[in-house]
Amino acid sequence: MPKVLISDKMDPKAAQIFRERGVEVDEITGKTPEELKAIIGQYDGLAIRSSTKVTAEILDAAANLKVVGRAGIGVDNVDIPAASARGVVVMNTPFGNSITTAEHAIALMFALARQLPEADASTQAGKWEKNRFMGVELTGKTLGLIGAGNIGSIVADRAQGLKMKVVAFDPFLTPDRAIEMGVEKVGLDDLLLRADFITLHTPLTDQTRGILSAENLAKTKRGVRIINCARGGLIDEAALKQGLESGHVAGAALDVFQVEPAKEHPLFGTPNFVSTPHLGASTTEAQVNVAIQVAEQMADFLVSGGVTNALNMPSLSAEEAPRLKPYMALAEKLGSLVGQLAHGELRNIAIESEGAAAELNQKPIVGAVLAGLMRVHSDTVNMVNAPFLAKERGLDVREVRHDREGDYHTLVRVTVGTTQGDRSVAGTLFGNAAPRLVELFGIKVEADLAGHMLYIVNEDAPGFIGRLGTTLGEAGVNIGTFHLGRREAGGEAVLLLSVDDVVGEALLATVRVLPGVKTAMALTF
Repeated sequence: MPKVLISDKMDPKAAQIFRERGVEVDEITGKTPEELKAIIGQYDGLAIRSSTKVTAEILDAAANLKVVGRAGIGVDNVDIPAASARGVVVMNTPFGNSITTAEHAIALMFALARQLPEADASTQAGKWEKNRFMGVELTGKTLGLIGAGNIGSIVADRAQGLKMKVVAFDPFLTPDRAIEMGVEKVGLDDLLLRADFITLHTPLTDQTRGILSAENLAKTKRGVRIINCARGGLIDEAALKQGLESGHVAGAALDVFQVEPAKEHPLFGTPNFVSTPHLGASTTEAQVNVAIQVAEQMADFLVSGGVTNALNMPSLSAEEAPRLKPYMALAEKLGSLVGQLAHGELRNIAIESEGAAAELNQKPIVGAVLAGLMRVHSDTVNMVNAPFLAKERGLDVREVRHDREGDYHTLVRVTVGTTQGDRSVAGTLFGNAAPRLVELFGIKVEADLAGHMLYIVNEDAPGFIGRLGTTLGEAGVNIGTFHLGRREAGGEAVLLLSVDDVVGEALLATVRVLPGVKTAMALTF
């Protein structure tokens, strides 16, 4: 019988579900890291909330651990790379507290609009300062939504019920989905310029970290009010304090901070600032939902091998996995490539398979393509949640199987439709194992996609390769492999170079001004 440890306080229904599903469960909370290390070795599963820190040291001691289940969305307290290296599946419950978090954002918006915390403190102090607290109505105001996923879409719906106009910035939000939500899809600068209130509902990634930087806060209209119930680190907190003190920002409400618990903070005591201690998911209903969901997911995995909402492995049966593994590696690389290279607003994506690839289960292949594509903007995307995120944002995804077998015994083609036209890449497997690019935007080119790479479109003319090599050499960049393709002699050529180090912006700028260069981009796989 599998055995699970619940190490954080959780609704009793979680333990009940484990036992009903044939899983032995212990509820032992409040342990120190050393105490947890001493007992974790006897468990197959670990169910947590936010208090338990699943570090590499804990995982080293967990000889029998197979799955970690987080009752909630955030997994900042889990070392996912270490878990993956040890073959431990990490799951979360991303949808159990969506309504609760959205409602908290709306509550904070009301608190800012009517200065409720300050008015309460003043009234209870016996001051009755009725003229001091002149609020604003939400009706008719413009709400700027940064992130239009599950929680963001709920906030948009509630805001529309308050007769607010909603504009949204989200790289994956399609025009059709925006229409369905009743929001206007805009660029970030446009949102900053127009919004009376800004609320953030996006994960913390390299792309979103500091999205409300000092520079972007300066672009907002004077009198803007800002709410963050998503993740600390999305806002430059020092710049926000300056904005509040100068009056440019009329109010700010944070449920999350860069460092938590935030028992001391420069923003505390700043006029027109409201804070709560990460309460976004803290309602009775939400805690029951996530407890039930994490127990169901973990029990399914431990008893029958089912995988749901895993952050570090795809949904695969034991029989399919060995055959599909190289295809998923190929698919993810193709998705990543087209995601890094395609410009313009994404509208649709087609994943075509022919030859041997067409005979396989397409869902993991499609999931791998979408994970590669969407991970360009969010490093929390994986093959499990990518299809849902794509659907949620209205991205039209098509799967196409071809009976034919062309130049290759197996082929996967990925085509994305954007506002700037279609972009297509294709790849195959060499030796039924090694992923290889064979076509890039209609040009035949064979290349391994790995590590740091440099992508260049140039005019096919004598001397170019020499000039490029000299430029890279002078910059101290070593070329690993060199792949060249062209449409026709003297026409447009494509270069893909693998290099030993990251190609910085300064070197890219130098490459872009070389005679004949049309495009130069750094890629990472």
